[in-house]
This record gives sequence, C-alpha cells and structure tokens, in this order.
Amino acid sequence: MKRVVFIVVFAMLGKQALAWGFLGHKTINYYACFALPQDLFGFYKNYSDYVKTHAVDADSRRYLIDAEACRHYLDCDHYEHSAPLDTIPHRWFDAIEKYTEDTLLEFGIVPWHVLNMKYRLTQAFKEKNLRKILKNSADIGHYIADAHVPLHSTSNYNGQQTDQVGIHALWETRLPQLFYDSIDKMPGTVEYISNPQEFIWSRLSESYSMVDSVLRLEKLISKMHPNDKRSLEPYGRGVKRAYSIPFSRDYYYALDNMVERRMLASIEAVASFWYTAWVDAGQPDLSEFGNLSMEEWSDDKIITPDLNQKMKGRQEYDIE
Repeated sequence: MKRVVFIVVFAMLGKQALAWGFLGHKTINYYACFALPQDLFGFYKNYSDYVKTHAVDADSRRYLIDAEACRHYLDCDHYEHSAPLDTIPHRWFDAIEKYTEDTLLEFGIVPWHVLNMKYRLTQAFKEKNLRKILKNSADIGHYIADAHVPLHSTSNYNGQQTDQVGIHALWETRLPQLFYDSIDKMPGTVEYISNPQEFIWSRLSESYSMVDSVLRLEKLISKMHPNDKRSLEPYGRGVKRAYSIPFSRDYYYALDNMVERRMLASIEAVASFWYTAWVDAGQPDLSEFGNLSMEEWSDDKIITPDLNQKMKGRQEYDIE
C-alpha cells in the first residue's frame, strides 16, 4: 500500500499562519538535530533536512483531519485558574475518569499526545524502521514545540476574549520572523528525561504561567502605538495587513526575550525526547542507514490539501 505524507505550501496561507510559524517549527526541529549527544548526533545530522521540512506536517493534517486540532493545545484555564498545573491528572486514564474523554478532546490533549508520540518513536527505534523514526521525530517535535507556546495553553488563544484578536500570529509568527537573526538557537546540554510525563507537564505549566504577561504587555504596547500598530506590507504582487515593525519591536523587547527563551526550551526539549526514545529503545545502532536519499527508503506520495478551505477546529490566526 502506498503511504501518504501531507505537505502544505505555507506561503499561500496568508493570515492563517501556523503555530510557531512555518519558520519557527522548522528552526526548532533543525537545531534540535545539532543539540544531540554524539551517539545520536550523526544520525539526525544526516536527516536534518527531512525533520526540518516535515516539522509542519502536523499542521497540514489540520486541514484534513477533524481529530488533529486538539493535539496541539490544552486550555488549562478550563481546569485551573493559574499555574502550576497540579489538579489536572497527568495520567490519561485518570484524567478521563475525572473529566470524561469528550471533555479532554474538546479542551485539548497536547501533553498526553506528546507522550503517545514518544511511545511511537521508541517503538520505531526498536524496529529500526527508518521511515517511522523520521516521521515520528518530525511530528513529536511539532507537538513539543506547541506545548512551549503560552497561547497554546489558554482558551483565550487568539485574544478573542480580551479584544486582542490577532495576538496568536503576532507572538508565534510575526516576532520570530522579524527577530530571527538575533535569536540564540543553540541550547545547552541535552540529557535523558527520566520522567517524560512530568517533563512535558512542567513545560506546559511554564507556558500557562506566561499567558498573563503575553496579553497584558500587548495591551500596554498597543496604547503606545495608537496610530501605527498595523501597517500594509508588500506581499506577492499586492499588499497584506501586518503588525508594524515599530509595534512588534516594542512588544518583543517588552516580553524580555520570552520568544527566544521558549524557542530555545523547545529545541532542548525536542532533542531530549528524541534521545530519550532512542535510549529507551535500547540504543540501537543506526549507522547502517548512513545518509540514504528519500527515494531509497520511502514510497510516500505527496498530496496538498485544499488551501481554500479553513483549518478544521479552532481558527487561531484571524486578524481583526
């Protein structure tokens, strides 16, 4: 049977940019390859282009699969008023017993799905199945990165409850694009994660603790830019409406390097999960794979979703 990988030409998406943006997700997966310990560094270095390119497959699926959206977030404020997240059961079946599965799916499952993806990646390493290793590596990188974004931890994910519609794309896409060259992208030491469950919940809790600052500072900086918060910029053969550079710059620095810190934390976490899955699989020797071309190990057919349609589930990137 032919296997399928979903690819989206993101330059066509306009205002419906994606979590961490096209650039952000690819950057996180790519630099995670170079943060790994020596035992695994060579393998991921050889396939860094693949995990970088496919870092956004999970968002591609949001145009095609109804069940995909909830894997990217958790509305922590549905359960708790503030961090830490210490009343939500961290074990999936305990959470189902307390809230029901329908409730969990409605308000997001990102930390549980990260653990599911970690299991899949571990199994792929055990099988020494190159295609599964790379596909699951790219996908888990996406979900881990989403868990590090403050606006993926709140029901007010696009400022729609506080008259701040558009803040999702501002934080995740506009700021990383504008300040990419100044962002430090080399994390510290990557280590084995002894408790992946508590690790990802801790990172999500950190994200939730930042929501107030993300929203409050945007309000503050908006007052400083009553007439130039947005501007028109060249886009293809026309123009597009965007947050202005002066406004974006002031907001970025008011956040005190939050975007950089969360990107670095994402890179570290992605590399750590890859490494942990490999260790838990028994540290299989991957040297036999060398640096094979995609044609040598994959028979994937590439299809492109209909970009005239909206994402299934919540629309996070509309701009007022």
